[in-house]
Amino acid sequence: MANEHTVSVVLPTYGRPAYFEDAVESVAAQTHPAVELVVVDDCSPEPVAPILDGIDTDGIDVTLVRHGENRGAAAARNTGIDAARGRYVAFIDDDDVWLETKLERQLAALNSSGPNVGAVYTGQRYVVDGRTTKVRTPTTSGDVTKAMLRGASLNPFSCMLVDASVIDAAGDLDVRLPSWQDREWYFRLSLHCEFAAVPEPLVVRRMGHEQISGDYETKRDTSYPLVLNKHLGLAREYGCEDAFRATLLRSLAGTALGSGRYRDAVRHALAAVRHRPTYGLAWLTMAAAMGGPVTHGLAKRVNRSVR
Repeated sequence: MANEHTVSVVLPTYGRPAYFEDAVESVAAQTHPAVELVVVDDCSPEPVAPILDGIDTDGIDVTLVRHGENRGAAAARNTGIDAARGRYVAFIDDDDVWLETKLERQLAALNSSGPNVGAVYTGQRYVVDGRTTKVRTPTTSGDVTKAMLRGASLNPFSCMLVDASVIDAAGDLDVRLPSWQDREWYFRLSLHCEFAAVPEPLVVRRMGHEQISGDYETKRDTSYPLVLNKHLGLAREYGCEDAFRATLLRSLAGTALGSGRYRDAVRHALAAVRHRPTYGLAWLTMAAAMGGPVTHGLAKRVNRSVR
């Protein structure tokens, strides 16, 4: 990955042909052209090669790699990283769409930042059935390690662009994780560079269909213990062990709440505030879960009304 002044875009895909074409077209439409698009077909039941052949990708180089078996999103991204030749690597999920100035704005942010900045992320807009339901604007930049350990969110893969040399230093994604793959990787990236933030919501995330981030049981049984054990020592070094535990527990509570597992949501949120009594988001999650569907529905209506 040493080709100067180029961007490689890694697009993992599995079984979403209805969304895939839009994602590819949004990469091809960038005002700063993505010199290289690396599509990794993670052994989709319907191979994406015929779909890709029918998309107008003039002006960018396209590489397609197909796994012989389904290996998961982290492995697919690692395959894409290994195949990438650009100085910078960006990511887009197959159900997301970029606004056309995304890469241009990220590269401009890199060029105007200090030499320690090696990653840039953007804001994002959540869309359900064509309707915007939420906008997330980045608020964390610079040396982000401690802020992340304490719960700061840097937005998911589709928002991120990383210097390839930083990826080489931090290592590949952890393929054992069914969720929180981005969070865990960002911890490691943050030990090798500073982050810059582009506030505009230049990524559109289309919600409402099956997504791995919402799988409560795998997050509870696999992702939570792995991430906790892997980075608890780092949290101790930064003097925020309790806050780190609370952050992960609150995230579990939020996923349980979204899955209708209200007792589990209360249990995880209560554990979070035991570690961090002033954690307002954990208290709010607990309040939303305490009355089951009634309080959860009320919380969602209040949340919509204040946006």
